Amino acid sequence: MTATGADYAWMARALGLARRGFYTADPNPRVGCVLVRDGEPVGEGYHRRAGEPHAERNALAVAGARAAGATAYVTLEPCSHHGRTPPCADALAESGVARMVAAMQDPNPLVAGRGLQRLREAGVQVDIGVLEDQARDLNPGFVKRMTDALPWVRCKLAMSLDGRTAMASGESQWITGEDARRDVQRLRARSSAILTGVETVLADDPSLNVRLGAEALGDTGADAWVRQPVRVILDSSLRTPPTARLLELPGTTLILCVVEQREQAADLEAAGARVQILPEDQGRVGLRAALEFLAEQEINEVLIEAGPTLAGSFVQAGLVDELIIYVAPHLMGDGARGLFNLPGLRHMADRVALDIRDLRRVGRDLRITSVPAKAEPRNGS
Repeated sequence: MTATGADYAWMARALGLARRGFYTADPNPRVGCVLVRDGEPVGEGYHRRAGEPHAERNALAVAGARAAGATAYVTLEPCSHHGRTPPCADALAESGVARMVAAMQDPNPLVAGRGLQRLREAGVQVDIGVLEDQARDLNPGFVKRMTDALPWVRCKLAMSLDGRTAMASGESQWITGEDARRDVQRLRARSSAILTGVETVLADDPSLNVRLGAEALGDTGADAWVRQPVRVILDSSLRTPPTARLLELPGTTLILCVVEQREQAADLEAAGARVQILPEDQGRVGLRAALEFLAEQEINEVLIEAGPTLAGSFVQAGLVDELIIYVAPHLMGDGARGLFNLPGLRHMADRVALDIRDLRRVGRDLRITSVPAKAEPRNGS
């Protein structure tokens, strides 16, 4: 297709609408829709929450009869199957829209082109690929879960300028400033789950919850409703105390272990946790098995907030999709604790290569967003 400037402008507007469900649409994708007729918008909508109408149906409800002959701009291929709600492809076809422009095909195998085909069979002109990269960036976890049966894994860490995360005594509050800590709350709010290890629970007794209200999150234009992510603890032998702070908080706490210890499990479940036994890897919870299980629970985006050992294990296993590192402008000395525990890196060739995707200032601190670098092809390959 040859997209026009107007196509890009209206799709950008649809993406802006999709972002209003940024913190709330999970586990569904964030989707926006704009219906345009004679150069004017006649209906707009976005998907707010699972079980509620999708973006297309919300836009059609606004447009009413004016949808006939309109162009529908949708950030994701309209669904063609019955899930929590009826198929949106049918609703668009029945409304009489003349053209449908989708940013990207739905990676869900239940859809995967069927929605586009349904519209073509109804005589609707279908175009796809306008601002596709931006649409994918809006839903990295949903796309990965549908294509790889794994969630998108984002690892968050904070360090001093000399790469330290805690003093030798273990003291670590606070490395970064208030602005950076508020930024982390937004990362938590967008995540389906926050994952840590039992050592962090025992040492810090963290809350792992979203502590910003809807008003504070609303500066991104997102919907004013705060959803608490699932709290996930990797605890191979069930050492989490039933008195842990995170068990007292609203929301779900999931403890993943490898051994059946009925008494400890019963105590934790009585305290509000859900305990799940998973396959082991050298006596510990297998990291890939844990992520596969979370994907089965419709977890799209996982935020790792853990110490250097668990964070390093995820990196070395090749299971981290994105690293977000906050850098504070101070020095903690060579006796303080490092950022990652990465055993076996002895030569420069062993380095873990990263590509920096974003670098910005957050208050007095820096935030570095990076992804694993793709291996460069060897000469002659």
